[in-house]
Amino acid sequence: MGIIELLLLSVSLAMDAFAVSVCGSMVLAPADRCGGALRFGLWFGVFQALMPLLGYAGALSFRDYIMDYDHWVAFILLAYLGSNMIREASDSCSIKKSYTTKEMLVLAVATSIDALAVGISLAFLDTNIWLAVAMIGIVTFIISAFGGLAGFRLGAAVGKKANVFGGSVLLIIGVKILLEHTGVLGAI
Repeated sequence: MGIIELLLLSVSLAMDAFAVSVCGSMVLAPADRCGGALRFGLWFGVFQALMPLLGYAGALSFRDYIMDYDHWVAFILLAYLGSNMIREASDSCSIKKSYTTKEMLVLAVATSIDALAVGISLAFLDTNIWLAVAMIGIVTFIISAFGGLAGFRLGAAVGKKANVFGGSVLLIIGVKILLEHTGVLGAI
């Protein structure tokens, strides 16, 4: 997977975290928004980086057994995740008004489950996992912090559109992987 694809993947994975940051900051008091934005960015960035690493490590143990079908695994996982992001776009702003450590942990895990599955996919694609993890974490931090800062201005509608965009990018990457590995894209 090239640097452009990793960047697009990072941005699409960050869309859930962006949507939660946007919605979450809308309920914070104006004096708390800057600190809240940084908190969203830090929690979501760390978990979005950690989860693909866990998925990658787990997948390496059984990669050799399904090498002939790895492109289908990547396609199915990314298509599933992308479809879920699009389907759940209308639920992206159901956030509580106060954020304890426990609530931030739950939000961080919930928004990074898709990154775990992506980590599994990356193991089958011989991707530089350290570069991928760094990009995913940094991009998610930046996008989440921006979402947290801008949430009160962007409103709920942008959060929903962000999930649709992120889901669409995951679907496109999944189809591209499938077409490349089946030879369809190379034949064109």
